[in-house]
Amino acid sequence: MSDQPGRQDHWREAYTAKQPSEVSWFQRRPDVSLDLIEKTEVAHDASIIDVGGGASTLVDYLLAAGRTSVTVLDVAEPALAYAKSRLREQAGCVDWIVADITKWQAPQRAYDIWHDRAVLHFLTDPADQAAYAARLKSALRVGGWVIIGGFAKGGPTHCSGLDIIQHDAVSLKKLLGPGFSLEYVRDEEHCTPRGSEQRFTYHVFKRHSE
Repeated sequence: MSDQPGRQDHWREAYTAKQPSEVSWFQRRPDVSLDLIEKTEVAHDASIIDVGGGASTLVDYLLAAGRTSVTVLDVAEPALAYAKSRLREQAGCVDWIVADITKWQAPQRAYDIWHDRAVLHFLTDPADQAAYAARLKSALRVGGWVIIGGFAKGGPTHCSGLDIIQHDAVSLKKLLGPGFSLEYVRDEEHCTPRGSEQRFTYHVFKRHSE
């Protein structure tokens, strides 16, 4: 597997050079992610992992909605530190993991929802994509849901100084394999803090079998 040179250092620097509200991917309220999670109709004690969650406010809104089992994973410890500081005493209600998703020792069948906004699209190496899929399949329960958001076809081709890969339903279905079915597709026009627009597409899959 390719280890993208300086991957962890890159994202640590990204979160130390700017405040979380200044990075291009910042969302004050992640409406699309929250809506898609609600559409799964999982119980409030269902286990949710936000892969690459970093300093995202998604965890804040999940806790506010009464979600009691939330994990946030990110390669950049400073990003998680921002989120913990923002949540204050509520940070103790969250499982925080500092890890590169392609190397993470994923637990077996631990989660009901796998949420990823703009992590997979940075994994341009096929070996890294395969490693990502292997961790997802290890960690997600049968009957669980996958929500993957990334730059849409025709949208940006790079972010934070890095190339990205634009996935669609076909490429994601191929990556996940036969045990998953596509349930929803949602487009989003994300407005960056500087006022530019970025086209995102979210794909929601359900796991039916091994």
